[in-house]
Amino acid sequence: MNYWEKTITLRSGECDMNGKWRPGAMLVELQEAAGEHSTSIGCGRETLVLEGIVWVVVRMEIQMNRYPCFGERVTIRTFHRPTRHRFFPRYFQMWDEKGELLGVGSSLWLLMDLESRQSVSADRLPVPLPDNSDMPEPLPLPGGVKAVAGEEKIIPISAVYTDLDVNGHVNNTRYADWLCNALGVQSMTAHPIRQLLIHFDHEIRPEQQVTLHLRQEGLQYQMTGTHDGQTAFEIGGTLMEQA
Repeated sequence: MNYWEKTITLRSGECDMNGKWRPGAMLVELQEAAGEHSTSIGCGRETLVLEGIVWVVVRMEIQMNRYPCFGERVTIRTFHRPTRHRFFPRYFQMWDEKGELLGVGSSLWLLMDLESRQSVSADRLPVPLPDNSDMPEPLPLPGGVKAVAGEEKIIPISAVYTDLDVNGHVNNTRYADWLCNALGVQSMTAHPIRQLLIHFDHEIRPEQQVTLHLRQEGLQYQMTGTHDGQTAFEIGGTLMEQA
């Protein structure tokens, strides 16, 4: 199958205090759609684990036009594009019930060896990926995180039980939650995230101590997470002018 499409109804647990789709919950649904598509073409998690490998996302960018609310139905489409070296591009599109585009996303994935924790080539896949070279890209591949010159806010946190996933590290969706918490209730209520760009540089393992470095200038933000002096991830983007 060249792409995977599913329609969901937003539940209360996926929405914030304003009734809008929470960015972290949105990333969960996109990740699940990517997993379901991979399974449909013969390279889902259960199959890959038998080969000693798993998919891991290394960059993710989302651009939103509007956040749907509790009870709305959202259609998600995802598809991959041809491999670039060891990187596997994957794209996302989201529509509401009227067919209006809610947002788009692009991402880069790697295959990780579960024992060495290192990336491996497409040769390790049990089946070749379908040729999607003719499918148009809704968004360029994720670029660099732009520096923001605002005053730095430092927040120490720890990788706790609810942050971790089946791969034994902090799940990619949790970084969006960390960002929203750092920006705060007032900011997230008045100015939802318009663009979200995440670089996953090094995995964060259970109970590791992480320091968040947040800078905000107007509607621009940048947040870096460090562990033992090493950058684990970077997040950057812009906020909407108004909710």
